[in-house]
Amino acid sequence: MEKLKNTTSKKVDLQIISYVCFSFIGYSLIGLPLAILPIYITKSLGYSELVAGIVISLQYITTFLMRGYAGKIVDDKGPKPAVLISMFFFMLCGLLFYFSHFFQTNKLLSLSILIISRLVTGCGEGMVGASPINWAILKLGKEHTAKAISFNGVASYGGLALGAPLGVFINQSFGLEAIGILTFICAALAYLFAKKKENIISNAAKVEQSFLKVLKIVAPLGICLMLAGLGFGGISNFITLYYEYFHWQNAALCLTIFSALFIIGRLIFNNAINVYGGVKVGIVCMIFETIGLFILFLATTPFVALIGAGITGIGFSLIFPALGVKAVSLVSDSNKGAALAGYGLFIDISLGITGPMVGGVISLFGMHSLFLFCSFMVFVGLLLCIYLYKKYQ
Repeated sequence: MEKLKNTTSKKVDLQIISYVCFSFIGYSLIGLPLAILPIYITKSLGYSELVAGIVISLQYITTFLMRGYAGKIVDDKGPKPAVLISMFFFMLCGLLFYFSHFFQTNKLLSLSILIISRLVTGCGEGMVGASPINWAILKLGKEHTAKAISFNGVASYGGLALGAPLGVFINQSFGLEAIGILTFICAALAYLFAKKKENIISNAAKVEQSFLKVLKIVAPLGICLMLAGLGFGGISNFITLYYEYFHWQNAALCLTIFSALFIIGRLIFNNAINVYGGVKVGIVCMIFETIGLFILFLATTPFVALIGAGITGIGFSLIFPALGVKAVSLVSDSNKGAALAGYGLFIDISLGITGPMVGGVISLFGMHSLFLFCSFMVFVGLLLCIYLYKKYQ
């Protein structure tokens, strides 16, 4: 009996992977140019760091705008069209990135094409964000929602973690234009793979709700996610500067420890959401993340900082799926695509505001205040999460 249960579980895992692989591909393609864009814009094109930051951040505008549209497509026409559209956008992004490099002697034209490329990348991210999760849930059933969201998170963050260093290697070995070519090829192959898969449309009775109404329902949980995301954004965006400030070595190891514990937490503890409930798990995770970030603030050696980063990674690992499971339970079956899309908006907002908000705090109060601020913001999210737990009881 136990053997049959394990076999069934493995089949479910493999089926989920066959859908969330599109998130892995999409976020790998998003990650490819991230590490080299600042250098290309400032060194090759000769623009300022401010321009580089603005151009890179433009992606979040279209990601934000496309989330709601993607949710509507998923609810009305199924997740397959949304995934296909996302891969089309990534193909277009690859072509634009190639031509941006091709015309780099005309700096203004090259930058203009690059700006369009970033906006198109955001469209691709907005369309692929929650679509694979919905595809897996429609195929396997609502009881696997937590696992589908968890696996999708591993695929997304794993894709970014792979894409960035791979982009640096490709740029050094084959040149910037090779990134555009690889992006186009990978997106085209993913498009063909998605094309062969069966589309599934929810057969639930349609309960008409506008995206804004669904967004309002999931917003309290989304705000908790947004505040928790500031901890992740603080580490990913500023840990190298933090290490430099204290004259420590191996900031990359801190990121590695955070990412490794994040993935381990997702894979080992994802069933806790089904057992204890999403909001309760979210509360425990935010406690761990708050403690981890506070340890980073108190750290006087790199070793202690690694401990703080690891605890933060474990804490942040289940916040998205835990609160996401609760978010989709608050709406009808025919609006779950919109709910996931609306809920996912808040992590985009979080990552979008982390740079200027945390950068402003550092400018006003000094680098040493970085993780004290992040810890405080996650603690505020924890208090809101506790309030919501009592409200939903």
